[in-house]
Amino acid sequence: MKQTIPTYDLSDISKHRFHIKRMDQHTYDTEDILKDKGIHRDSHYIFTCMESGHVKMMVDFNIIEAKESTIFCVLPGQVHQGLLMDQVNGWFIAIKSDLVPDSVRSVFEEFLEGIQPLTIDKNWVEKFNNTATLLHSFYKEETLASKEGFMVIQSLLHSFIGMFAFKYSMENYSQTVGESRSLQLTREFKIMVRQNYKTMKSPSEYAEKLNISRGYLTEVIREITGNPAQHWIHQEILIEAKRLLAFTHLTVKEIAYELGYTEHAYFTRLFSKLEDQTPSAFRKSQA
Repeated sequence: MKQTIPTYDLSDISKHRFHIKRMDQHTYDTEDILKDKGIHRDSHYIFTCMESGHVKMMVDFNIIEAKESTIFCVLPGQVHQGLLMDQVNGWFIAIKSDLVPDSVRSVFEEFLEGIQPLTIDKNWVEKFNNTATLLHSFYKEETLASKEGFMVIQSLLHSFIGMFAFKYSMENYSQTVGESRSLQLTREFKIMVRQNYKTMKSPSEYAEKLNISRGYLTEVIREITGNPAQHWIHQEILIEAKRLLAFTHLTVKEIAYELGYTEHAYFTRLFSKLEDQTPSAFRKSQA
């Protein structure tokens, strides 16, 4: 176990701000993509389109399994580990956050629940494959060297990940012009929590940033999600605490400080209440 969770940057595998590979056992061993790194985070997005095969991963303590024609993604900062790759064919794209359009990022970062693999039909497999094949051909030809070439590649990248966003938005919630203010507010709140949970701990702070009252924020979040605003703040704190407890050697006191608590005893009480066991007991259960 390490003192910190390893975080890999795209520069470790590519000199560019994105990387694309064909997953095909006839061309190379796919194990190096998702399995050999062990438990880690990435500072970039990972978009995977499977045409066939079987993949199993651990993502933030949840086992994610994908079979046959499936798309799935891993967000920056999520702790994950590849567990199984069997007869996998398809495409793997890693891309830095600054290359992902806001409209695409919002689909995944505003998700009200965890992102799960999504089954696609043959028509969509063909669309993803055609776009990725063209993108890969430009990538191999080093078209990135010229400004014009990069514009073509960027357009193809946006098309590929834009199709991801389209499929997920259609499958998981309705993105319509008439979307309710409550749902919009809930998405804004959850993005803000993911970005600020280490420094902003109370619903009042988020309500102030959103220019609404605490009571209205709590009412809206409970209406949309079934849980109050404080629940979602605690969930972000809890998942990061569990990551650090399970995958690092940091002491409970050091983890409390890392999460923005000056009183580690308060953090211990909070964790124990939320998880129904102490931080130390949780760490032992993961050994």
